[in-house]
Amino acid sequence: MAQTFTLIGIDGGATKASGFVANINESGDFSLTDLCAEASYSEMEGFNPSFQPVPVTEQLEQRRNNNIRITSGEAQQGATYTAACAKIITELATAAGRSIPVLVGIGMPGLKTECGRGISAIANGPRMLNYAGDIEQALQKNGIELLAPIGHLGSDADYCGIGEEYAAEGGFRSVYDAYYLGGGTGTADALKLEGRLVPFDHVKDWIAKSWEMKNDKDLALERYASASGLQFLYAQKSGQSVESLNSRNIYPPQIAEMALGGDEAAGETWKEAAYYLSLLLYERITTLFCGWQKLFEFVNPARENLSAKHAYRDKCFDRLIIGQRLGELMQMRTGEAVLTRPLLKNLADLIAGSECLDETAKSFYLHGSRLRSERFVLSRLREAPALGAAVDAWMTWNSQKK
Repeated sequence: MAQTFTLIGIDGGATKASGFVANINESGDFSLTDLCAEASYSEMEGFNPSFQPVPVTEQLEQRRNNNIRITSGEAQQGATYTAACAKIITELATAAGRSIPVLVGIGMPGLKTECGRGISAIANGPRMLNYAGDIEQALQKNGIELLAPIGHLGSDADYCGIGEEYAAEGGFRSVYDAYYLGGGTGTADALKLEGRLVPFDHVKDWIAKSWEMKNDKDLALERYASASGLQFLYAQKSGQSVESLNSRNIYPPQIAEMALGGDEAAGETWKEAAYYLSLLLYERITTLFCGWQKLFEFVNPARENLSAKHAYRDKCFDRLIIGQRLGELMQMRTGEAVLTRPLLKNLADLIAGSECLDETAKSFYLHGSRLRSERFVLSRLREAPALGAAVDAWMTWNSQKK
């Protein structure tokens, strides 16, 4: 269909933001174009490399009491986040044609304000109570016309799910029940149950986000799915610092190569990652089918315990999807050898030996001793959060027109 506006999705992270122009296809699905831009907050004028956020406990208390006090340091740092996002949108709008109005969706970490257009608590950055409004003001100064105000800020996890549902090649398409694990800077979890996208926040009484759980080594499961976490694991095992690895450009793809070359620490890193990632996927399978089995502990010991009862019990996932940088790594020749194949074997063994799953569920996932190929998918949608943000912006605007 002919678009009379430029649709842009922004994926805002802890250190940078990236944006893409999206297309609405004639078939009704969405895709990203080659028009993209990114900006690191550290490159923006006024950025403070020594910035320290207000302690999270204090942030949450202020939020509960509706008494949020933004510090001068937060205001200054927040201005760099705003400038970075406005810069990206301006670049993309200019490349697409300034005469066309822009529709923007933005995903950002942190707890959102009541109106959804600001950030009222965030672990590793400044609180920005009027983030969307400040961006709109900056765009107006830059001569960029918005088709509609920025409706609300979303989460990268929810936007990963939306991206996988509405992209032409999305992993959630044409399945009824599915789980998605995205591994990038951090981790993102998404669910599709009974044909609908279900945010984890709506089912947090019976299933936990991956970053909330830790293993018997007292390590958060995020360590095994995120790029920085895998690098951290190798640094520990090899007796090196993460800074040293960064200076020599040694990241997960290089660590995979090193494992195949006989590096013992690299080999142990991937062996451990394959085990705990398979255990995480097994936890998802069993939690859906028979309720929380206490396979992991919580990072936050005060986290409310999960209920073993929920409305979706006795169901199986049609598809388990791994996406973002983790999915990309697992598609590489080296990643397949050191992570994908061992993970699939571990998962098949866990399912086969399960005391929780019945024989019908086991045969749903397994063909003989192997995981059925249709149950496990590596997503090629690297920028799922940006596409999800664009789709959400379009859906919000479209619903408001009716």
